[in-house]
Amino acid sequence: MDPERLNTLADHKDPSVAMSGQVGSQVKMAVGASWLIANVRTMRSGEDGTVRAAIDFLGEGERLQSGGMRNFRRGVTRYPIPGSAVHPVTTDDLRSVFAAADDAHVEIGTVYPTDDIRGALYVDPMLSKHFAILGSTGTGKSTSVALILHRISQLSPEGHIVMIDPHGEYSAAFKGCGELFNVDNLQLPYWLMNFEEHCEVLLTTDGAERQRDADILAKCLLAARMKTKAAEQFGKVTVDSPIPYLLTDLNAILVNEMGKLDRAGDTTPFQRLKTKLDELKADPRYAFMFSGMMVSDTMGSFIAKLFRLPANGKPISIVDVSGVPSDITSVVVSVLARMVFDYAIWSRTEAQRPILLVCEEAHRYVPKDENAAGQSVRRILERIAKEGRKYGVSLGLITQRPSDLAEGVLSQCGTIISMRLNNDRDQACVRAAMPEGARGFLDAIPALRNRECIVCGEGVAIPIRVRFDDLEPEKRPASSDPSFAALWRETGGEADIIQRTIKRWRGHGR
Repeated sequence: MDPERLNTLADHKDPSVAMSGQVGSQVKMAVGASWLIANVRTMRSGEDGTVRAAIDFLGEGERLQSGGMRNFRRGVTRYPIPGSAVHPVTTDDLRSVFAAADDAHVEIGTVYPTDDIRGALYVDPMLSKHFAILGSTGTGKSTSVALILHRISQLSPEGHIVMIDPHGEYSAAFKGCGELFNVDNLQLPYWLMNFEEHCEVLLTTDGAERQRDADILAKCLLAARMKTKAAEQFGKVTVDSPIPYLLTDLNAILVNEMGKLDRAGDTTPFQRLKTKLDELKADPRYAFMFSGMMVSDTMGSFIAKLFRLPANGKPISIVDVSGVPSDITSVVVSVLARMVFDYAIWSRTEAQRPILLVCEEAHRYVPKDENAAGQSVRRILERIAKEGRKYGVSLGLITQRPSDLAEGVLSQCGTIISMRLNNDRDQACVRAAMPEGARGFLDAIPALRNRECIVCGEGVAIPIRVRFDDLEPEKRPASSDPSFAALWRETGGEADIIQRTIKRWRGHGR
């Protein structure tokens, strides 16, 4: 490229032409009756006074008599020969590149560097092949997630979206168009857990002892499930069947088995299980799951309420797990995710109702570390990432540490929306997960402003850099950073604040 020509274009009134030829912008070349559009990745000065740039081809469009372009599509059929002239790309060219097709799509913002071209996400390819939203903390990630979910629920007011929210920040954003669940109204029955989840909650040992405890638990749990009336009508009941049973039955069976042992036998494993069971029943923090009121068969109404079947214009369920005791958070998330997947599998012969499961802070539940606690939640989310598409289950992962996420899960996400990432390891992780043509865009990731992102993959025609729209204050999540300078000027009423806080602290929020 000619540096003088680049300098004169820099003051052009069309922002796209002014940017054209610089790193991260687009250029075009004529080949036959087509325009080829390419993205500039790097630049250096050549020995003969020219500027040498490395480019990635994005796609091609029909070349019109007027010099304009139409019918842009991804991929290249003919490449230019060395010496072909390189032209700047105008806003009109970009408009035909980014023009949303007639497929269902949601507009999320403005394409950089233009002022008026809208960036669109195609809903079907984005959801059917899963998506990930990545960005360091403080880059506007929560607001952007809220924006995308609001736009999707405006497009599909009868949709089915389940959002797992570990910090309780999204309830504020979806008061109007969602159903909010927290520890007080979730009422998640303990008998919905499968055997693996029961083990995570009830077993406290490791190694060979754990295996022995698990065998005892399996035998007693199956006996407890078989005792109920519901079990009689289903014939074949396994230890995983979601059939209601009484905690008192499980307790009685444990005591009974313990009494059967001849005196030489060791009663410690039974004692351990019984102690843990009594502890769960007595602790008020676990009441949302292990209360004596959970015995009746509420599975139908629980699924209808949680998966918004029917949605009645409120397509989103926000499940706020911030009040759940930390040692069983991963089990609760596992039960919810597994319910989504199992429902999809067992309802295959019915009219399909696809479900989107959005998981905030995903690196907690699917960590890179193979030996981390909470294996059941990791297994089910990995399974949804691999097989969910066949059954109409979509997964949305939101994380600020993509490098801590299990690699297999991120690579299954067809659409990646990346905001600014400050850490080198995180950037390398995203680079590995992105398709080849988008690599040039990735160098811009550390330089993105707040509320800007790069979108690539199935949900967009070509990789784009988008500035998100502003979201109305009442639709924003409660995740804004406190202003230390302003709040540290305020004073007064500290004694009352402390009293009220301690009361809530001791009463676990009550």
